[in-house]
Amino acid sequence: KAEKPDKPESCDNVKVVVRCRPLNEREKATGYKMAVNVDEMRGTITVHKTDSSNEPPKTFTFDTVFGPESKQLDVYNLTARPIIDSVLEGYNGTIFAYGQTGTGKTFTMEGVRAVPELRGIIPNSFAHIFGHIAKAEGDTRFLVRVSYLEIYNEEVRDLLGKDQTQRLEVKERPDVGVYIKDLSAYVVNNADDMDRIMTLGHKNRSVGATNMNEHSSRSHAIFTITIECSEKGVDGNMHVRMGKLHLVDLAGSERQAKTGATGQRLKEATKINLSLSTLGNVISALVDGKSTHVPYRNSKLTRLLQDSLGGNSKTMMCANIGPADYNYDETISTLRYANRAKNIKNKARINEDPKDALLRQFQKEIEELKKKLEEGEEISGSETSDSEEEDEDDDGEIGEDGEKRKRRRGSSSSSSSDSTCSVIEKPLDKSFTIQRQKESFP
Repeated sequence: KAEKPDKPESCDNVKVVVRCRPLNEREKATGYKMAVNVDEMRGTITVHKTDSSNEPPKTFTFDTVFGPESKQLDVYNLTARPIIDSVLEGYNGTIFAYGQTGTGKTFTMEGVRAVPELRGIIPNSFAHIFGHIAKAEGDTRFLVRVSYLEIYNEEVRDLLGKDQTQRLEVKERPDVGVYIKDLSAYVVNNADDMDRIMTLGHKNRSVGATNMNEHSSRSHAIFTITIECSEKGVDGNMHVRMGKLHLVDLAGSERQAKTGATGQRLKEATKINLSLSTLGNVISALVDGKSTHVPYRNSKLTRLLQDSLGGNSKTMMCANIGPADYNYDETISTLRYANRAKNIKNKARINEDPKDALLRQFQKEIEELKKKLEEGEEISGSETSDSEEEDEDDDGEIGEDGEKRKRRRGSSSSSSSDSTCSVIEKPLDKSFTIQRQKESFP
């Protein structure tokens, strides 16, 4: 009997959303025009050249797009909330913002934390996590830890560490995967604790002024929240599952001619563009089915995001673009980048003890077998009734086979007559047997 093939693993594509910011004061004062048209209903973004009427506009389609008037809470609810829910169930989740310098990545991820309406994805996720924990019932227990690091000039730095000059190493273990050696982690009890730690780490981030942004992020920052949940299973024992949420604020992709980067800023820009181009190469290799090698190790950023791109994670990428016509080339580049990332497939699974995972698998198999048994009883019941009807129709047969049929009918039917019982108990007639033998073997 041929064995049934294993069930294919469920794959989730990387969710990609695009957000276009409004024109800033500097762009309005200079007289730049809008080159981007956002249709939130259709999920399309159209980019056209204002100085060239001959070139047709380019249109890109995504699952979700946000125009210049979009609200922070709408962005969170439509894009990040499902990822946070998955992390609370025990999955890994990653949310990261990508785009050119000055397109509003940090505003999307952090926003203005002092104003509730302007809070970004990170502060809203804090409130969501602890709101879920507050509603937990029964014996469910949670442990929440946070860590905060930045990758500056291809060196990893702990933003919550006492020694800000210390450079940390990226390591890998079969049981843990990729991790940062000696990275500090703090246990938090509420959203205010988490917000306080985030503010502390943010002060240590590397930022600098460029022609495009007065407070340009000169490093990639990764804020990681680890949520361990212990709850009682069907067997009465406590089972632990762990979800990890990576909130990534990438440094902006940029052109040196526009940012006016020189000296230290130029060196930073070179390293930023190196890691972002490696990120692009990783995305291309994952999307292209022919590639046998994915260059995760070519930069620290892609090494740390290894699980988030093509691995065990549910991932959402928010591509940020500017609407001004002088950023036409950068906007097209970002949209093409985001369009490729849509095709990356991840295989996310719940992080739990292997024994718990096995128990969960057995429970599913038992439920499936119960369903099959219920269906089987209905089928066998209908077959039995049909065979009984056939037996009742064949009353005219004689001989040994006929007696056996009568015996089975008599034993199974509760309404059997006395004559049927006498037939069962009556011994075979010897003369009949001898006559039958003579007929068979002359």
